[in-house]
Amino acid sequence: MDMTGTMIGTAPLWQPSVQQIEQSLTQAFINTINEKYQQQISNFEQLWQWSVDNNAQFWTEIWQFTNIKGDLGEVIVEQADQLEQARWFADSRVNYAENLLRKNSDDDAIIFQMENGPRQRISWRELNEQVSQLQQHLQALGVSQGDRVAGFMPNIPATVVAMLAATSLGAIWTSTSPDFGEASVVERFGQTTPKVLIAANGYRYNGKIHSVMGKIQAISSQISSIEHTLIVPLIDEIEVSAEQNIDLLMAQYPVKAVEYQRIGFNEPLFILYSSGTTGKPKCITHRVGGILIQHLKEHQLHSNIKPGDKVFYFTTCGWMMWNWLVSALASEATLMLYEGSPFYPDGNVLWDYAAQESCTLFGTSAKYIDALKKQGLSPAQSHNLSALNTLCSTGSVLAPESYDYVYQHIKQNLLLASISGGTDICSCFVLGNPISPVYRGQSQCRGLGMDVQVFNDDAQAISQEKGELVCRNSFPNQPANFWGDETGEKYHNAYFARFDNIWCHGDWIELTEQQGIVIYGRSDATLNPGGVRIGTAEIYRYVEQLDEVVESLVIGQEWDNDVRVVLFVRLKEGVQLDEVLIKTIQKTIRSNCTPRHVPAKVLQVTDIPRTKSGKIVELAVREVVHQRPVKNTHALANPEALNQFANREELLA
Repeated sequence: MDMTGTMIGTAPLWQPSVQQIEQSLTQAFINTINEKYQQQISNFEQLWQWSVDNNAQFWTEIWQFTNIKGDLGEVIVEQADQLEQARWFADSRVNYAENLLRKNSDDDAIIFQMENGPRQRISWRELNEQVSQLQQHLQALGVSQGDRVAGFMPNIPATVVAMLAATSLGAIWTSTSPDFGEASVVERFGQTTPKVLIAANGYRYNGKIHSVMGKIQAISSQISSIEHTLIVPLIDEIEVSAEQNIDLLMAQYPVKAVEYQRIGFNEPLFILYSSGTTGKPKCITHRVGGILIQHLKEHQLHSNIKPGDKVFYFTTCGWMMWNWLVSALASEATLMLYEGSPFYPDGNVLWDYAAQESCTLFGTSAKYIDALKKQGLSPAQSHNLSALNTLCSTGSVLAPESYDYVYQHIKQNLLLASISGGTDICSCFVLGNPISPVYRGQSQCRGLGMDVQVFNDDAQAISQEKGELVCRNSFPNQPANFWGDETGEKYHNAYFARFDNIWCHGDWIELTEQQGIVIYGRSDATLNPGGVRIGTAEIYRYVEQLDEVVESLVIGQEWDNDVRVVLFVRLKEGVQLDEVLIKTIQKTIRSNCTPRHVPAKVLQVTDIPRTKSGKIVELAVREVVHQRPVKNTHALANPEALNQFANREELLA
């Protein structure tokens, strides 16, 4: 049952064939476990249970199955039952770049398409050569293990090269995308004090060229730790000086084999940043071995990524999905990168790319799928997607109706994986897998090796009821710390303050009868009219089915010693919110949900504030409505949108 008392879906929308199951990497892994441990695992849920019950053996088998290059020590896990202190593979040593640069052939390692630009192909050999040359230059600049190298970069091959060159030396990579404002970048990189800044001179978006040379200069001048700034001459029309031109600097060095500095499994690899909409962004430090082993697990056992597959994710370098995407090189897959608007010149641009390059995994956001649906596009009719076998969606909740759209208008024989995790773990708690059915409105499964449960307020595991997403066991890619959080207090408060020795993620979810997961939104954004908790996704699901509504945002407003539901809607161009439409919206919610879901107020806005990665910011709007300050408006992509929510007369009565 879902939140409305109606069935989400008990008949599968997709079921893998016997052949698909037998040829999957997941089944190959099951066969290994059955043979080695005398098990009789016959489905994914049994594999998940074994992985949780035999955690140390599971992660050791993942190391072996995915063929991690490194020095596997003798200690699998220390203090496994103390989640904050646990250390996996404490005496093992790895290098991230070494595992991604496994191949050195003339096959494609990266295919790249920029808005309005020619298609580019980079072979594994060329990728190795470029990493070698930049590695040598970084060494000449004094970069070594533990130094931070920051990328202020679009999603282009040069960003992959820069990350691999830095991490080959044991340095720490951190990045944001060039659409971030100067203050946002300084607030992030200023905390992590990089030695080198690597930036592109500009980028293209929606048919326009955007120069970032002014921002680069301002950022470099405000962060005293930056000793060197290297600039990628991506946009020909924007001049770059010879002393900063990364292409000219790399050309000074001979091509030779890349050197790899293997470092401790738990040493830092990436620093990612929280959105920063409620305060200074948290600098989340991720472990080299944890990221590597977790991404290999997710790619091979949950996404069935094999050598030669072509993996695409629409992402920027300010979102953890970029890090997730790039790790696919470790499975010897080809990366498909795209830089630009997904709707320029029209909504077919990404599907043209996917069809022409025989994309096998297409990754995007739930909002993108909803936008395709509202535009009436049907890639199944217009494009040859015969090679496509997996579609991943993340970023926000994928509505049940979007499942219908995908199978009707993108492809029928397709694994639709609604995945969820986040910046906190740079990976997923909830994913898909190639051997289980897909049910309407449900994510297929919990991550292998992760004891993900749903807790009620009394810390009891529940099923077929809504509650908090928690993880009851330690896992290798728990973040090492928050950079600069000397006492660990912020880290503890973020994940471990709610339940003792249990990771509490902050998502409001339900475990279904089919052992799938339904996500209802963030816990801190849930509504509480009359003391009943309602997930925001429950309302979005139905409001955004209406033709007049482009998107919406809902909050709880403190009112008359209770909370009332307030809904803001952005409508199609030319549509005005009148009493008839308000009644239609309220009736739609009432008939599909409950009377408690019905908004007391429905108000029109022309824009909805969102983070740089496209997530709407309910908490910031809630603060504005209550006339409380929003601390970090420059963390938003469109902070001016908040003005439409302030001092609304309609909310005073």
